[in-house]
Amino acid sequence: MRLVLASRLAAVAAVAATAIMTVGQAASAVPADEDGKPFLGPLHTVSTVASTVPPNGDLNPYGTALVEKSVGDLRRGNVLVSNFNNAANEQGKGTTLVQISPQGTNTLFAQIDPRNLPGPCPGGVGLTTALSILPGGWVVVGSLPTADGTSATAQAGCLLVLDSHGKVRRTFSGQGINGPWDMTAKSRGDETDLFVTNVLNGTVAGGGDVVRRGTVLRITLRTHDDQPPTRIATTVIGSGFAQKTDPAALVIGPTGVGLRDGTLYVADTVENRITAIPDALTRRTSAGTGREVTTDQHLNGPLGMAITPKGDILTVNGGDGNIVETTPRGDQVAVRTLDTSGTPPGAGALFGLAIATDPDRVYFVDDATNTLNLLSRP
Repeated sequence: MRLVLASRLAAVAAVAATAIMTVGQAASAVPADEDGKPFLGPLHTVSTVASTVPPNGDLNPYGTALVEKSVGDLRRGNVLVSNFNNAANEQGKGTTLVQISPQGTNTLFAQIDPRNLPGPCPGGVGLTTALSILPGGWVVVGSLPTADGTSATAQAGCLLVLDSHGKVRRTFSGQGINGPWDMTAKSRGDETDLFVTNVLNGTVAGGGDVVRRGTVLRITLRTHDDQPPTRIATTVIGSGFAQKTDPAALVIGPTGVGLRDGTLYVADTVENRITAIPDALTRRTSAGTGREVTTDQHLNGPLGMAITPKGDILTVNGGDGNIVETTPRGDQVAVRTLDTSGTPPGAGALFGLAIATDPDRVYFVDDATNTLNLLSRP
């Protein structure tokens, strides 16, 4: 989101996070997880794992996915990161994914050639926060491309399917895919449901005005051993989300998504709230923007999202560099500061995040410094 060059990498090597904050009363009186303790409770230390900049100089890390199982070139415990900007800092032109080990080794996983794709991807390649790793090591990443780094040239893009060696094997476009911005996935047997937010439905034509046409799609895929997944169904399960173009952010719209017990939580960025879409795995019609879970207070333009092992919702703010923990019933039970750079501090720096356990920790990208960082115990 923020237009900051990689030279700022050294500016933030380690940042001390703020003490836990709660809304209205002590954390012990506002139970978060089943044991009454917020997931973020013991996590106080922010450290830099590695630069996310690949050899071609791509900037603005967006998507973040933890590798759960080693397959092909993917290694268990590593973090996969997608880049949205090119080396000239033009948004919607990043073409690379890097794989970063917990020890800080940065390896190029894929550099995608927009001129050599196995299927249509309207507008080309600009890799977004929409990033998931499916069984078998299939990597799905969203593309919201531009011709010149501005929203005026943004096009519908696609979902790109890569094998575990980083080769693009299939694309999914059309049928509602229009600026795929973020994504989560749920697999069962040989089928996977992708939940994808889309932010370009009438947005460019709106010229900066709020357009309430953002959608959430459930895209059902079927896997076939060594062959790339195929799409078997697409269903609009959410609609009417606010979205708009922005000179600094390119586009602002529904971003982070997380699934728990059949409910899909959505970071409704423009409206500064989290909403919930019920029966997300089975519903056949749109729930609109869903039920409001929480709004305002410590939220400040929520972007990336992840669900803790016991079901709390973690979101990172685009407005102030904080991470906020919210219970499914809407209590905001913990806040940590992840980024203190810029004016105002942390504005526009945070997107994708991924939770790891044993021990509990949170990986997150910071596009102000072009790094993968870690929130962990002292």
